[in-house]
Amino acid sequence: MNRVVVVGSANLDLGVGVRQLPRPGETVLGSDVVASPGGKGANQAVAARRLGADAVLVAALGGDRFGADLRVALAGEGLPPDHVVTYDDCATGIALIVVDADGENTIVVSSGANARLDAAALAGLPDLLGSADLLVLQLEIPLDTCLAAARHARRAGARVLLNAAPLPPAGAPALAELLREVDVLVVNEGEAAELGGDATALRHRGPAACVITLGARGAVSADATGTRTHRPFRVDAVDTTGAGDTFCGALAAALAEGAELDEAVRRGCAAGALATTRMGAQSAMPMAAELDSFLVADYQRE
Repeated sequence: MNRVVVVGSANLDLGVGVRQLPRPGETVLGSDVVASPGGKGANQAVAARRLGADAVLVAALGGDRFGADLRVALAGEGLPPDHVVTYDDCATGIALIVVDADGENTIVVSSGANARLDAAALAGLPDLLGSADLLVLQLEIPLDTCLAAARHARRAGARVLLNAAPLPPAGAPALAELLREVDVLVVNEGEAAELGGDATALRHRGPAACVITLGARGAVSADATGTRTHRPFRVDAVDTTGAGDTFCGALAAALAEGAELDEAVRRGCAAGALATTRMGAQSAMPMAAELDSFLVADYQRE
């Protein structure tokens, strides 16, 4: 089985539900706080693993109780702990998430140990990557670390998928370098606009393929064969937290198994839609059997 190697963040998510998201300067009352595993890197690794991929996570945790709890949670998902480093002198990353009655959210991330994940922590990466494998990156860790990881993948002959979120300040030179090392770029509409183009135009920045996620409107993809629109899957959404990460994990799992881009995007859209029907990020991610059943049922409705 081809491997999905995720280099990225691991956070503790602290989530609160509210009737409506607060405006600047406004205080609103919320539900009880729910603590759960998160972080874009860990989320995408868990999503890929649940969908059958041989997934490995390279990440950093703090030497606190949150870090210990997250290490246990990752092990419970079947992710090997060997490449998750602990920095005893700093805190584990935390995401503060507020979700409104329509399932929309706002998220603030305190990076903690994620900001310490540097090129030195990637010493074991060459041993993890083979020419048939897929490296998955996001931007909740230092940009230079992502660039170093992508170059390791290039030397190994592995493909690179970058979920360019959150975007660094405009004009960051390392981002332009990183995009030239990427095979598949995944961004949402806002990120695509900040990068200055549609899916076709973004391919000129370096990636062989680009996917723009459109939330409840599906996705658009572009590669050497052209540009295509992918329809959404209709569900009753209760929480969009982690839906984008679920999409990326499903996309990565499918690509690693040899799926063409269109089929991989279709599975990503379906998995992301399913994830919105439950609260939380990792807790809402579907298993392979559930995703397959959902796709079969959708096909029969067509």
